Amino acid sequence: MDRRRATGIAFVLVSAAAFGSGSLFAQPVYAAGVDWLTLSAWRFLFGAGLTWAFLLISAERRRALRSQHRRAIVAGLLLGVMYVGNSGTYYASLETVSPSLAALVVYLYPAIVAVLSIRFAHRLQGRRAWIALGIALIGVVLAVGGIDPNDAPPVSGLALAFASCFIYAVWVILAARISGERRETVAAASGQSGSATATVAIIMTATATVYWVAALLTGRPVLPGQIPAAAWLGLVGVGVGATFIAIQTFYAGALRVGAADASLISTAEPIWTIALAAILFSVALTPVQLVGGAFILAGVVIAQTGPAGGRTPALEQELRVADE
Repeated sequence: MDRRRATGIAFVLVSAAAFGSGSLFAQPVYAAGVDWLTLSAWRFLFGAGLTWAFLLISAERRRALRSQHRRAIVAGLLLGVMYVGNSGTYYASLETVSPSLAALVVYLYPAIVAVLSIRFAHRLQGRRAWIALGIALIGVVLAVGGIDPNDAPPVSGLALAFASCFIYAVWVILAARISGERRETVAAASGQSGSATATVAIIMTATATVYWVAALLTGRPVLPGQIPAAAWLGLVGVGVGATFIAIQTFYAGALRVGAADASLISTAEPIWTIALAAILFSVALTPVQLVGGAFILAGVVIAQTGPAGGRTPALEQELRVADE
């Protein structure tokens, strides 16, 4: 393995760990009395602000921003508004569902994307998409069915996690159709990161705006003086680590190994979340749930390694602005 590819793999693994840490950073924030809407507002404010700073300090990225067509800007704004549905339901579920279980449930989305792609985007060949979805669904049944009845999360929390999964899958397909899947994939493969950074900045700005308007209109204590001191470390961790750093390291890795391979490497994300949750919070999955997680990851791998696979999930990773 050459140094460039090894470096790319390392970047993507860092990205997966950063994305997967978001749910863990959220735990002390919720413990301090801050809800998911306030957390999301600050998450995307930090993420958007740092992305714009990263964009503007580079002459190349500034040129890419100036060259953005009006259609691309409108598409980015629409995708940012739509992304509220996915990120909001995921972080709302974390108020009652453990990070480990939520990570397993939400990571069903690549298999769903593979199936939706058959009709709405670049399809997988043969029966691979259906096999992947079947394996992943078995995994979800095991992951949810293996919950200890004495420590079961509320049905509403699980419903939010599943909703996040399906909303994200639909978002991926719409992102491919609105933004032009072929053009974005070629741009990533050729190293045109400036355009991608500009797109992400626009998306995150729209997402942050929706969250802040919603928080202010609903009277949430979202202003700096209203945030408990104990919540700031977690808010910074979610915004800086699980948003800005996660996205930028993914791009750095994808430019070295390719977007499709980067998407596949990113399946390490729920493994990181489960391991770290067990270490930090003593939140361990049952053996049945671990088997379910293995089935889910197997479904993801099958979905993304077909003859035409990986294209839509790859685009999702290129446009990704959070993990849920």
